[in-house]
Amino acid sequence: MTDLRSLPSVDKLLSTHTAAELIAEYGRPLVLDALRAILGEIRAAYTADNTKPIPPAKTLLSLAGSRLTTWTEPTLYPVINATGVILHTNLGRAPLSSATIKAMDSVARSYSTLEFNMQNGKRGSRLIHAESVITRITGAEAAMVVNNNASAVLLILSALANRRRVVIARSQLIEIGGGFRIPDVMKQSGAKLVEVGTTNKVHLADYENAINEEPIKLVMLAHRSNFKISGFTEEPSLDEITRVAHAADLPVVDDLGSGTLLDTERFGLIHERTVQESLAAGADIVCFSGDKLLGGPQAGIIVGRADLMNKIKKHPLARAVRADKVALAGISATLTHYLKDEAEREIPIWRMISKPPKQIKARAQAWANHLGQGKVIPGESTIGGGSLPGEVLPTWLLALDVPKADNFLAKLRKQNPPVIARTENDLILLDPRTVLQEQEGALLVALKNSLK
Repeated sequence: MTDLRSLPSVDKLLSTHTAAELIAEYGRPLVLDALRAILGEIRAAYTADNTKPIPPAKTLLSLAGSRLTTWTEPTLYPVINATGVILHTNLGRAPLSSATIKAMDSVARSYSTLEFNMQNGKRGSRLIHAESVITRITGAEAAMVVNNNASAVLLILSALANRRRVVIARSQLIEIGGGFRIPDVMKQSGAKLVEVGTTNKVHLADYENAINEEPIKLVMLAHRSNFKISGFTEEPSLDEITRVAHAADLPVVDDLGSGTLLDTERFGLIHERTVQESLAAGADIVCFSGDKLLGGPQAGIIVGRADLMNKIKKHPLARAVRADKVALAGISATLTHYLKDEAEREIPIWRMISKPPKQIKARAQAWANHLGQGKVIPGESTIGGGSLPGEVLPTWLLALDVPKADNFLAKLRKQNPPVIARTENDLILLDPRTVLQEQEGALLVALKNSLK
């Protein structure tokens, strides 16, 4: 029978050299918590079965060290995205440009002009940051940055349509990842939903009838971020909708979802209405994401008419969803790439999208040669992130034929950094399009380790 009196005390364990090392790394309070937790578990196990031996002090300290590692290791860390999904929502969407990272790091490390007016030495407004570059690029009268596009939609509706009716087509009553549902957001904002048309067919007359039948505050469009409607369908253009709405003196809000500042057709993709096109078509307020096709950090961007933007900026909810200094610095730096006409060269996601298949094939072949195995086969990359649903880009893949593909994927996830790949027909597929150049060496090491 085991005797609990042989269990070392906390004080005795703390007096050891090993405990001193743990304290130097983790701090005394956390080490104390870990030792107490381990000792408590040993006592509980003994109570359930008093034949179990009491571990020696060395083992107890080792268990405490493992517990401390578990408690303090980060759950958010870099991975290598070899899936071919460019804006992989689960993997953090857009990787950032070097200039964006530098700008974010700079303001994070020091004090900044976040809300300080350098001209008069008094308090300033954080809303000015990024506004001038956004308006210069888009041609909008005013702009602001919030923490994400879902917040942007909620803020717009709260500021412009609280307790008032908002017209939206049934074909746009979307739900996207994380349970963001347009009807629920409208309800939360206080706006009252007025549905027009049917799921597959919406006519201009549907908007006209809704506007004429009951008091309406604004007309809204929402991008179908993660699905397509095809077949027997019809929908009026944004120009037509804005013409009808403006005739009734109603503003139009266009939620572009991902949003893009570049013409996606140039890259062999279906045309996605740009922010500039939306404004040119008459939309009074346009909102879109900063971390998708823009290629920056997570943010929501709102642009449009100065009078409406002023109401949005002054609404109490604006403070709750405002962007922090690091996001503002990052968005500003990312937008500057567009201003300088260097987005395709400097922003990682646009480099990936514009990468010629020939270069991708050469890279995949170089991987196969380095590993001494694998085949290079044609495949498809996807945009992801709720952007351009269904659209793909031709690519070349490194295909590895390994036993138990799922086990191999698990091995890749245990590498440092972890590698995220995909399988198809029991083959491991790795797409060079989404592997950052600076991660290529680590990828090849991870693959070699996993192939052993």
